[in-house]
Amino acid sequence: MNILYNTALELYALGARIAGARNRKAKLMTEGQRRTPGIMKEQIDPKASYIWIHVSSLGEFEQGRPLIEMIKKTTPDKKILLTFFSPSGYEVCKNYGLADVICYLPFDLPRNVKKFLDSVNIEKAIFVKYEFWGNYLSELKRRGIPTYIISAIFRPTQAFFKPYGGMFRKMLRCYDKLFVQDKASADLLASIGVNNTVIAGDTRFDRVSDILDNKIDFPAIESFSRGQFTLFAGSSWEPDEEFLIPFFNSTPEMKMVIAPHEISPERIAGIKEKLKRKTILYSEATPETAAEADCLIIDCYGILSKCYRFASVAYIGGGFGAGIHNINEAAVYGIPVIFGPNYHKFKEAHDLLRLEGAFTVNDGGEFATIMQKLLSDGQYLTEHGKIAGNYIRDNIGATERIYRAIF
Repeated sequence: MNILYNTALELYALGARIAGARNRKAKLMTEGQRRTPGIMKEQIDPKASYIWIHVSSLGEFEQGRPLIEMIKKTTPDKKILLTFFSPSGYEVCKNYGLADVICYLPFDLPRNVKKFLDSVNIEKAIFVKYEFWGNYLSELKRRGIPTYIISAIFRPTQAFFKPYGGMFRKMLRCYDKLFVQDKASADLLASIGVNNTVIAGDTRFDRVSDILDNKIDFPAIESFSRGQFTLFAGSSWEPDEEFLIPFFNSTPEMKMVIAPHEISPERIAGIKEKLKRKTILYSEATPETAAEADCLIIDCYGILSKCYRFASVAYIGGGFGAGIHNINEAAVYGIPVIFGPNYHKFKEAHDLLRLEGAFTVNDGGEFATIMQKLLSDGQYLTEHGKIAGNYIRDNIGATERIYRAIF
């Protein structure tokens, strides 16, 4: 890659190290990357070859996970190297049982790339959705290692399609195949001469379908929501809670489960302070105490996607910030989904809004209007939820299409 790209990454790496003195995420990432060479030396089998799957964070892991599971189911002896960039993915998934080696991916700098790739015999490299690291990609291509991206989606606003995007377009030409979510992405890539695309869909549909089929018991949450209209606020941020909590406080005919995106003690305390009705933490709840509460705060990671089955309606956070979180996890249960205005990067959000299985809100007033309709009209609630569930079922199958093409 060019000097400008490498210089920018050097500055980014330096900034992360400096930020680590005060920022927990930055510290986890930089310390995790420092541990990667030791993990590779200790855990990589030098006589084996590995399928390398790289994801940025937890959401991308959920997209890569169905493919990992299919690889292991079909060829159990295949070894998987799973790498993360973000602590919010690695820290939750570092003990994932189907990957043979799990670590942070070092910054995309030439010296890191060579050291990393020299330490493992990679059979195939698979990146998920948005991962475009120029030095890794060019070195994989130079070494003749088949390289793919899956569940990718492209938009005209991305640098690949801008006059200044030549460097980024070179990255795309390092992939042997690009498995994209939709025809619009394939057409955009074709417009810049990238034609080795396959319209395969999004593996997240397969993942949420698997979760639906493999129910886990949550006695406290089941007891909490039984017979009650229950709003689940998943991956919420403070801008979401600014209107979610006042609406809940003033609406005694409903209960609420709130699962904040961050669960630090400070965040949990801040949420509890704003709640005016009886509240309990999931970590402290029993079926008996949960049944008596009005609000249940999920103060742990890893269970939200399995708990939406107890919801009447789901509100998915992030739409007043960087972008909404996973709406498929809720929609698969056949319930209406609500989210904020920053949803434009997500095909499934556009589709569900068009079909009326989802609603978007710009403020608390719009949220209250939609919620009152869902609360007061059971048929309306059921009809729009059914649309959401049918949409998920109509879009499964991406994992098998990708697996057949790669393996």
